[in-house]
Amino acid sequence: MLSRILFLFILYFEILFATNTQVVVISAEGLADPNADIYKKDKALMIDDLRRDAKKQLIEKAVGAYVNSYTLVENYVTIEDRILSQSQGLIKRVIKESPHWIGKDGFAHMLIKAEVFVGKVEDALQELSKAQKIGIIKSNGNPRISVSIKIRGKNSVIAENKLKEHIKSFGYTVWSERGKKEHQKTDFTIEGEAKFKTLKYRLKASGITIEKIVLTSWSVNCIDRSSLEEIYFNNKVPKKKSWNSEEEAIEEIGTIIGKEFSSDFFIEKMNNPIKNYVMEVENLPSIDVAQLFKKEFIGLRSIYNVNFRRFNTEGTSVYEVDFAGIGGNLTTVLNEGVINPINKKLGRKALKLIAYGGNVLNLKFYKEEDNEKIVKTLQSLPPASLIGSSKERLEALVKTDESRKKLENLISSDNDNSMSSIENF
Repeated sequence: MLSRILFLFILYFEILFATNTQVVVISAEGLADPNADIYKKDKALMIDDLRRDAKKQLIEKAVGAYVNSYTLVENYVTIEDRILSQSQGLIKRVIKESPHWIGKDGFAHMLIKAEVFVGKVEDALQELSKAQKIGIIKSNGNPRISVSIKIRGKNSVIAENKLKEHIKSFGYTVWSERGKKEHQKTDFTIEGEAKFKTLKYRLKASGITIEKIVLTSWSVNCIDRSSLEEIYFNNKVPKKKSWNSEEEAIEEIGTIIGKEFSSDFFIEKMNNPIKNYVMEVENLPSIDVAQLFKKEFIGLRSIYNVNFRRFNTEGTSVYEVDFAGIGGNLTTVLNEGVINPINKKLGRKALKLIAYGGNVLNLKFYKEEDNEKIVKTLQSLPPASLIGSSKERLEALVKTDESRKKLENLISSDNDNSMSSIENF
């Protein structure tokens, strides 16, 4: 009897936690102040706190896929208490953990990579929003979609209207790409093209000639306008499909293309908690700087994972990057979440986005100092990830005057909102 009750109890919790169990691999950096008196007495405690902080940063990155940075900082205490501190239930397993080290920036560091239940994080944020009656999760709104269908090289109003009718049935905003106004921002563009030919049959008995319109080929693709990535494409050669008139054929092609897309297709693409890009950084002075950039990228909230693929003699470094980029404009995410923190740490606008297309991002590093000075700056100042951190996060981290001064050197702009985070230490 007892074993049956235990079985039902376990089964209940398996069902309870089985919902929304999407898992994403995330890397993060844990930090600690090694000069704190408590750590001098117990080094093992520092390592435990490093590991605890690293896991908290994993969850904070997962939260960042659903909550913008401003909201996260403003509601940090509530989110930390209800979500960030619950790593045991939100982290599936730790894949890799680096040995800890004391950096030239005066802080202790530890890197960690783990599988995180981002679906459970989203559920927890939804519950928190309801309980606190505050809008925590950022709303991307309904997708805005433009359409373009060409028949014999020219846009077809009839086919486009049938496709728009299908998209509007989801409740989404839709317009023709050719008629799109400058202020209309599009999330997705559907492009289609169809080719027809006319077949003639002469009936022997009556001598009457019958014409049939046959669809010989059609193609469709869908482009994510925020990244210019082609997220769907299909080319088909239809069989046994004909119409009595070209008008009927053109009208139905809009319906056929529309059937390629469901309402969930666009929502899932907008709400995907991870987006993959190849990031090429030109003009880095050395492989040492390239490796230090990778370390900085790992700590940034907007980046889930980064792999350093190669460095060549011309100074081009290639990284594979997983962004926690739900919705939003790619350039905004990249500038605010990556480029600005790195530039603030370097004290100038050294890194700039020069081009992007598909899943490739092209950045350029503008050198004003020699390699030795750049390496020294990257190593001696605290991680760029601390720029924009909440007051509570910084207060928990900094334990000594020495570390506080290091942080003040990092966050030196009077216009930076993060400066207020260290004023009351």
